[in-house]
Amino acid sequence: MAGSTDGEDLRLLVVGLDAGCQPILEPLFESGDLPTLERLFETGTAGPLESQIPPWTASAWPSLYTGKNPGKHGVYDFLSFDGYDWDVVNASHVRARPIWELLSEHGVTSVVVNVPVTHPARAFDGALIPGLTAPEDPDCHPTGILEDVKVACGGDYWLYPQRSPEPDRSIEGYERTVELRGKAFRYLTRRFDPEFGFVQFQQTDSVFHERPGDKRAIEAVYREVDRQVRETIERTDPENVLVVSDHGMGKVTGTEFRVNEFLRDEGYVSAKSGGEGMPTWSKAWENDLLEGAEAGNREQSALERAMNVAAKFGITTQRVASALDRVGLKEPIGTRVPNDMIRAASEQVDFPESRAYVRSKSELGVRINLEGREPNGQVSESAYESVRDELVDELSAVRTPDGEPVFDAVEPRETYFEGEHVDLAPDVVTVPAGFDNAISADLGTGRFGEPMEPWNHKRTGVVAAAGSAFDESAALEDATIFDIAPTICSLFDVPIDAAMDGGPLPIIDGSTEEPYPAYEPAPITATDDGAVEDRLSDLGYL
Repeated sequence: MAGSTDGEDLRLLVVGLDAGCQPILEPLFESGDLPTLERLFETGTAGPLESQIPPWTASAWPSLYTGKNPGKHGVYDFLSFDGYDWDVVNASHVRARPIWELLSEHGVTSVVVNVPVTHPARAFDGALIPGLTAPEDPDCHPTGILEDVKVACGGDYWLYPQRSPEPDRSIEGYERTVELRGKAFRYLTRRFDPEFGFVQFQQTDSVFHERPGDKRAIEAVYREVDRQVRETIERTDPENVLVVSDHGMGKVTGTEFRVNEFLRDEGYVSAKSGGEGMPTWSKAWENDLLEGAEAGNREQSALERAMNVAAKFGITTQRVASALDRVGLKEPIGTRVPNDMIRAASEQVDFPESRAYVRSKSELGVRINLEGREPNGQVSESAYESVRDELVDELSAVRTPDGEPVFDAVEPRETYFEGEHVDLAPDVVTVPAGFDNAISADLGTGRFGEPMEPWNHKRTGVVAAAGSAFDESAALEDATIFDIAPTICSLFDVPIDAAMDGGPLPIIDGSTEEPYPAYEPAPITATDDGAVEDRLSDLGYL
């Protein structure tokens, strides 16, 4: 790769495009909006990159950067559960060795910026600024580096776009956030002179969740990403570039299936109302519409009763919030409504009294309330397999109102996961048909409805490789996210962890495999940050 360099010997630059995929990129290539990325795709080799199940950011990026499935690294969702309660996942929940720590053990220095689920940062040879699920002003590695990064970025650095009531200005917030990623990464490469660099751009995903179908916002985000990639290549002069994504993105034109409503009809789910259901969702995000609202003990108001009626017809606060936000009215409306309204005006799953339930839609599965495992288990160990078989059969048979299967597959968790952490997975995995149907954990709105999010994740992402280490004539046809870490190992001639689930892409000769010592991650710590929960709720994950 050509350009003037501020550093030396950056052998591999990995660019992460969250939700990047051919259907999104190709129109932007044709319009000339992405000259840098288009050149990488056209001069190198490119193809689809199959994600995992579930194809969601918080689980898929750890799979990509460890080379292992969730059964081995332990993260299945944005949430981690302890009994019936929960916490947002962080790096301490990832129980497998990240690629930059593996490289560090072999004398390779790395700079990692904005990769999800990397907070709190662990020590290794290099520098790391965490990405999604970290709080603002996170602990970085090395300690204190964030203050230097802020100075280098003109006085500020943030993880999440700084939004304002005016919707148009949020595009500027996206652009500035993307710009900060590039500036931070370039500063750290100058300072640490790494051989391996990994910079991830999250806004290529979040723009679809927050401004679905907004062509102007999508184009603005991708144009700024392209500018930052161009400047990064010019300044760092990497020998090789690998573009990767964790999953794809596309329209959801099917139906939304409310699994807990179905399970209640079938006798598995018990419900509570008045805000008494479990888990004890945080006040920070349980009410997507009502930010900064008053709270207090009181009788149900007329507004609450009205919202309860509206919910029966599928008019949820998230839909209302999205509409208000687009016209700049979210803040003024939100300040007038009590914070407990939604909890009081809707039903929740009574997890301790239910036999099986969906606890988080992003898990893509059903959890059995198993005796001896859950605090108030309702299903005995002797009945576990028969109950699970029943759930597989009953969910497999579900059809949409148009008579089409809701799911492509309904399987026991062992079909998709293997490893020492399979017990953390949902017992039954449900894969929506073509990811064109959506699932929801809602109660009280009927079994089927219009998808809350018109755009959402697809399983197929993208990969592109350019540089002297790669065979650019090799076709990339069957690549998976588990292949990225073994490919990186091979480029640096570092032995591949024999426990990785993928193999080197055909663009490079694979290095040898060998078993690595057991990974010893830090003890699991709580995220416990309301702003993080707020952000995930805004994106529709919670």
